[in-house]
Amino acid sequence: MRYPIGEFERERITSKSGMKLDDITLDAVVKGQVKPEDIKISPEMLKVQGQVAREAGNPPMEKNFQRAAELTRVPDEKILKMYDKLRPNRATKNELVNMAKELLEVYQAPNCAKLVLEACEVYEKRGILLSE
Repeated sequence: MRYPIGEFERERITSKSGMKLDDITLDAVVKGQVKPEDIKISPEMLKVQGQVAREAGNPPMEKNFQRAAELTRVPDEKILKMYDKLRPNRATKNELVNMAKELLEVYQAPNCAKLVLEACEVYEKRGILLSE
């Protein structure tokens, strides 16, 4: 795909629900033809953005897009709870380890699970985990 994707590859862009970008219009929204799932980005589009980042020489950004693609499988409410627990002094080591396990086993999100475990290690070294 050519970048910017929204300019050069517009016809190939789909939402999480499979709706094409050009079908998401204000008129369609007003008519109730666009649902919340229709405006969420698809994991495939996030992976494409990661490829663009890699080709531009930005591997860390590519990893961010890979994790974002994984998170499309996680319910929004769960993401908000995880975000809260990842703040300093908000979780025990066990809670973060269990979070990583859930990301891996339930949501097939290995890159996100790895990041949570890395955060857990750093939090432990800095003393910003809650006591068990």
